[in-house]
Amino acid sequence: MSTQVVVVGSGYAGAGAVTRLEEELDPGTDLTWISEHDYHLVLHEVHRCIRDPSVESKIAIPIDDIKSPSTEFVKGHVTDVDVDERVVELEDDEIEYDYLLLAIGSSTAFFGIEGLKEHAHELKSLDDARSIHADVKQAAEEASRDDPAEIIVGGAGLSGIQTAGEIAEYRDEHRAPIDVTLVEGLDEVFPGNDPELQGALRKRLEDLDIEILTGDFISKVDDEVAYLGGGEDEEPEELAYDTLIWTGGITGHEEVHGVDLDQDERSHRVFADADFQTSDERVFALGDTALVEQGPDSVAPPTAQAAWQAADVAGENVARAVAGKPLKTWRHDDKGTVVSVGDDAVAHDVKLPVLGSFPVSVFGGPAARNLKKAIAARWIADVASPRHAIDAWDSM
Repeated sequence: MSTQVVVVGSGYAGAGAVTRLEEELDPGTDLTWISEHDYHLVLHEVHRCIRDPSVESKIAIPIDDIKSPSTEFVKGHVTDVDVDERVVELEDDEIEYDYLLLAIGSSTAFFGIEGLKEHAHELKSLDDARSIHADVKQAAEEASRDDPAEIIVGGAGLSGIQTAGEIAEYRDEHRAPIDVTLVEGLDEVFPGNDPELQGALRKRLEDLDIEILTGDFISKVDDEVAYLGGGEDEEPEELAYDTLIWTGGITGHEEVHGVDLDQDERSHRVFADADFQTSDERVFALGDTALVEQGPDSVAPPTAQAAWQAADVAGENVARAVAGKPLKTWRHDDKGTVVSVGDDAVAHDVKLPVLGSFPVSVFGGPAARNLKKAIAARWIADVASPRHAIDAWDSM
């Protein structure tokens, strides 16, 4: 009987791992790929769909354009994994495995903030982007210059900055009566990053007429108002909104909570060694699903870049495990950061193959914009084809 290898998830980690597994697995091994979507979404470009929904056709790559014919694809929602019986449970099916690679990504963390989950949009999928676009458009149609639509983006990390930038560009392209506010509980945009990079991002956000509020966390939300700060002796600040988008953090999917694997008690992200092996030697995990060890008290960042890099080694390691070979360890190699702010972009500490680091640490303008496009195009070409990358270039 052939060995059954199963990959769950069609994000960067899942798609990348499948392509590597197809190269590495022996012919006698069966590979099954499970995802609730029959496409791979280039998630770090999904904010573009908020401004222009037609972009989704360029950044949603059909599974059949990625996998080989020998790989079986199963479209379905995973509800549980029984590691004792080695079974992946779907809503209406069960799939047995000998080796499993979990790459199902993450869900949005709402941190127990009252009303936030009920009233805020997320940005984790095409459906989310479509819903945000529809609500922003409707709010603008119902607003006026004297009473503009109030759009609040909570969280000034990568996703929040890019989301706010796209809404501002939509406003300007359509001459829509919209005010955009970006709210961050910490003291600066893009918290924890280089101050020069933070300053460059703030300048571009302000140039787009985006109001930036930092230093107070959203403490409560109802259907019309987001409340900032507040405490025993302080009244919270009230921000009325028409549309609220929350991008303030990630946590493990609920489906992982009950799986018998060592995981973080708070986030329910699965602990994985630097070779991607979990507490069960037959189960591997990577991407946002996992906390991949990177040395004492250090884990890999939950970024697309890290998932791309990890997928290559994780796919090879699963094949090695099947063949009884020793596993490779992986270390994330940070190649820099590029952030879109509407039609502009800011790059920081970028390293290119052969050429090495750029001569300046932080830069924007055409160089940063084209670099952002090139990063997405390279991934699309690697996971699908150069034709897909060329088709998507103008949309990114």
